[in-house]
Amino acid sequence: MPQGQGAVSPGARPGPAIGLALALVVAAAVIAALSLGVGSTGVESAWHMLDDPVAARIVWDIRAPRTLGAFAAGGLLGLAGAVAQGLFRNPLADPFLLGSASGASLGVALALAALGLSPLATQWAVRLGLTGAAFLGAVAAVMFTLALARGVQQTLRLLLAGVVVGVVLGSLTSLVTLAVPQTLQAMQGFMLGSTAFVGWAACALMLAVGLGCLLLALGLSRVLDGLALGEATALSLGLPLTPLRAALVAVLALATGTAVAQTGLIAFVGLAAPHLVRGLVKTRHAPLLVLASLMGGVLLMLADLLARGLLAPQELPVGVLTALLGGAYLLWLMRGRME
Repeated sequence: MPQGQGAVSPGARPGPAIGLALALVVAAAVIAALSLGVGSTGVESAWHMLDDPVAARIVWDIRAPRTLGAFAAGGLLGLAGAVAQGLFRNPLADPFLLGSASGASLGVALALAALGLSPLATQWAVRLGLTGAAFLGAVAAVMFTLALARGVQQTLRLLLAGVVVGVVLGSLTSLVTLAVPQTLQAMQGFMLGSTAFVGWAACALMLAVGLGCLLLALGLSRVLDGLALGEATALSLGLPLTPLRAALVAVLALATGTAVAQTGLIAFVGLAAPHLVRGLVKTRHAPLLVLASLMGGVLLMLADLLARGLLAPQELPVGVLTALLGGAYLLWLMRGRME
């Protein structure tokens, strides 16, 4: 697939995009209804469970926020993936490209290590929380990438800086876990990704951040359309690329950092969601951003449903399932391109 894919003619019709959006909304509703009834005992009707006070509390306090949180996190990753692919003009770009995943992992590793090092560190880590440590680590990694790349003027330099930062911070995370072995099990849970601990507060946070990032990305969609035609074309349209690129990087960092902080590292959702949308409709970046968000939410909800239901009562890490499904999809896509 060549770079710059996604550019469409000015006369692209909105009908298919609207149809896909409605289909994704219906799919999300169906998956949500099924997800409310899937637990450690298998599948049962969520409406029947509401007659039992204990079962009803399980549905509303555990399964409902988990389901909504999966949709919100998937939406953030899908949006970040669409922004990353448009910004770098590369269909293989994903939300973790600027080192945010490695930064979040290092933040969590340091917080976990602090829990076992001293009482002062324990109080600080408890107050900040692993979620805050992951978010701060992700944002710090992106800032480090920007500093190493000397801004956002050159996309290739920014891309290479993100790769370097990811490798270095990943190595530091490994050193921390080796130095403090008791953090290994908790770090494994974060690295594999999970929606099991998402509550209503986390749902509200992700939905609010997602809506803000989506609105900002929609306001910058003309920049992504221009970049899809080449930097020279974007400049000829009178677009101030440097500040607008910085704004797009901010959207990418905020959306990715928020999702990772709440659910851990969940692979391939941000990469696959824009690909699936482009395979179904040809549209400008404004509808693409909305559709990629919906597609990401549906994909992660479906993965979470399968992770709970396939081997019930045992639960698979949702990040492992998304990696397997996403890897299979990319292999199929590559095979189709090579034929």
